[in-house]
Amino acid sequence: MGSGLTDQYLAFLGANVRRERLRRGLTQSELAEALEMDLRYLQKIESGSVNLRFHSFIRLASQLDVAPGALLRKVKVHQKKRGRPRKAPTARSQS
Repeated sequence: MGSGLTDQYLAFLGANVRRERLRRGLTQSELAEALEMDLRYLQKIESGSVNLRFHSFIRLASQLDVAPGALLRKVKVHQKKRGRPRKAPTARSQS
């Protein structure tokens, strides 16, 4: 996508948007609808995989009722695990 620093801040942005959205009890669909934004675009923002326009950044902050700088705050970003989760062992397979 871009430089390492850009990618890092896009990840911070996505994590903060997700945190603020959940704090307000909103689903991704509800927030996307309120912003008149495509749901997939919001999902990409939250995953840190899209470099959004400044206008969209300001609209997000306004809709979430936070200062724009709050969305760029450094936070611990959890990496998503790829693939299917392993099945739990069954009683039959343990014997």
